[in-house]
Amino acid sequence: MARTTVSFDSAGIPLAAHLYTPETPAAAPRPALVVGHPGTGVKEQTSGTYARLMAERGFVTLAFDAAHQGESGGLPRGLEDPAQRVEDFKAAVSYLTSRDDVDADRIGLLGICASGGYSLAATGGDRRVRAVATVSTAEPARQFRLGADGTQDPAVFRSLLDAAAAARSAAARGADPGTMTMFPQTVEQARALGGEHGVEGFEYYCTARGHHERSAKTLAWESIDRMAFHDAFTAVPLIGPRPILQIIGERAVTAWMAVEAHQRATGPREIHWIEGASHVDLYDKKQYIDPAVDKLTEFFTTHLTG
Repeated sequence: MARTTVSFDSAGIPLAAHLYTPETPAAAPRPALVVGHPGTGVKEQTSGTYARLMAERGFVTLAFDAAHQGESGGLPRGLEDPAQRVEDFKAAVSYLTSRDDVDADRIGLLGICASGGYSLAATGGDRRVRAVATVSTAEPARQFRLGADGTQDPAVFRSLLDAAAAARSAAARGADPGTMTMFPQTVEQARALGGEHGVEGFEYYCTARGHHERSAKTLAWESIDRMAFHDAFTAVPLIGPRPILQIIGERAVTAWMAVEAHQRATGPREIHWIEGASHVDLYDKKQYIDPAVDKLTEFFTTHLTG
């Protein structure tokens, strides 16, 4: 498996990506996968892990940094723009279709966490995609509005919208709009704010376990009001008759979002549960990633051939 740094354009914004290619010779262009990272993540973290492992299974894979994040371009920095995130997936597909070593008729999407929701939306609107799979599906707008477990008090999101509005007004006056802090300072604070799910996110992004200097610790405030009206699952019925696979940890508090997407699907659909795993366990823990990659390989081999 070889890794190459590449770039491509997404609605005028240059995106940075790593292309993973199998080292074994191929008699014909290969099937390919676009792999998207979780919210606040970068291509060097879990999306890069899955891209590398799927390349070892014979696929050309592309892990990219979302616009406004990581090494990709776009201002303001740290913007989570749902519409742009969906566009990024489509731009990645366009890039792959331009490569001689990729079979343009055998391209799939693999989205992890937030990119799970975005990859479903992108597939619904892009008929070039033959199949889509997700790991630890999350739909960011739902998570901000309703909380990771779906039980958040509506007042929480209203208060975030108030802060976003104040930030826009500050920027209009030429003042610093500030940013929204995504992670607390300590694991104890993370537990108080988000329970065990909050702890797991903190331990992955804020400790040596998964920390990367370019992963986002803050978001631009305007990310919040862009979440207010977005619904990545609206496009799910358009995916059929193309297949959907969602891989979910059986302990994931976010699983309700995958279930909702599953219920909206009109074509072949499957939820594959990973025993004992939480949402974040599927980011980097080998005992959970290995069976997930086995299932992904089976799925994409079946649906990206012929």
